[in-house]
Amino acid sequence: MLDPILLRKDLQTVVDRLKTRGVEFDTQRFNELESRRKAVQTETESLQARRNALAKQIGQLKSQGQDASAVLAESQAIPGQLKQLEEDLAAVQQSLNELLMSIPNLPHASVPTGASSDDNVEVRRWLPGQPAADGNPQPLAFEPKDHVALGEPLGLDFDLAAKLSGARFSFMRGPIARLHRALAQFMLDLQTEQHGYTECYTPYIVNSSTLFGTGQLPKFKDDMFFVSKGGEDDDPKVLDDRGNEVAREDQYLISTSEITLTSSVRDTIVAGADLPIRLTAHTPCFRSEAGSGGRDTRGMIRQHQFDKVEMVQITHPDTSYEALDEMVGHAEHVLQLLELPYRVVLLCTGDMGFGAAKTFDLEVWLPAQNTWREISSVSNCETFQARRMQARFRVGQGKPEYLHTLNGSGLAVGRALVAVLENHQQADGSIVVPKVLQPYMGGLTILQP
Repeated sequence: MLDPILLRKDLQTVVDRLKTRGVEFDTQRFNELESRRKAVQTETESLQARRNALAKQIGQLKSQGQDASAVLAESQAIPGQLKQLEEDLAAVQQSLNELLMSIPNLPHASVPTGASSDDNVEVRRWLPGQPAADGNPQPLAFEPKDHVALGEPLGLDFDLAAKLSGARFSFMRGPIARLHRALAQFMLDLQTEQHGYTECYTPYIVNSSTLFGTGQLPKFKDDMFFVSKGGEDDDPKVLDDRGNEVAREDQYLISTSEITLTSSVRDTIVAGADLPIRLTAHTPCFRSEAGSGGRDTRGMIRQHQFDKVEMVQITHPDTSYEALDEMVGHAEHVLQLLELPYRVVLLCTGDMGFGAAKTFDLEVWLPAQNTWREISSVSNCETFQARRMQARFRVGQGKPEYLHTLNGSGLAVGRALVAVLENHQQADGSIVVPKVLQPYMGGLTILQP
């Protein structure tokens, strides 16, 4: 959520920066709500001052033996008026919050202005061998197969998955299931053993307030898989793990463990000495792909269920952009060890995610498509999520400040599997197992169809 103080002090700058993202801020609605908020607060302060003055006047009248009934009657009416003003202010504040909850983050000054992915800027690329004349990886010495043709003889079964669940799911057995598990385990070990992340196991189902905190709700409700609706039965309350009665909330399957890892600091004040906090988790992710428009219907590129090893850092504001570069390097390290060609791209204002202030995408080369495809996205959200979550830190006895939150894929397991199959394929359809994965495959060096 944007800083309300910034909106009040420099609204035009906010409006102009949002325009670079293709977003028109409703200034009229904001100004109307702000005017009403100020009026209610002014009236409240005036009534409170009047209440204090009347209390003093009543005391003086009584001490002088005079009739205070009229003044007392006026004074007794004020609590009801203040209560009404309190309700009015709460309603105005809720409307303001709803407006602000729908507005994306402001882009960092270093983000290039643009309308779409065509305006993104390539930062660097990494190729295991010498580049071809066009700067891309050298083509294979034979006609490359795509991951579907390579994977099916190894146990990748889309027909069974469709029978069980419908389109955009996969079923894996045997060698390819083992390779998928090996990739996830390798990534998790790398992030924890070499990059300093703490491994976590998190829920796969979260309540709506958690999703509001990290920014998935309300904007991306249609992209989430809805699980249950709170308060519909005769018992709208449930007990938590400690036996406390709590209200039911809508629940959803997570679209990324960024949601649960970042929310681990929700409604807390972290000691400054404990920063940065580095967290990682391997979880399934569930996405309805409501806005995908039929793209990538073949294979594993865009699925309703996929696995991902997530990286999250929670940092001091002064160090968050150093952390962003560090996290990009952590994702790159995975690809380098897997010997996969990739490039790093700085996203433009019009292509960034809702909560991001700055984002780098890592795109891996897929020979069968002869193109680069996203495999990781690493973002600094600055205080955007922390403000929604009320996640703060304190240095010593100082005033609490909002944290900066960062997230990134380290990596998407299914897309890494696709990249390994396509880049390490041989003419006979076998797959060379990258050296770094061989210990996780029992020493196996080749997957034979």
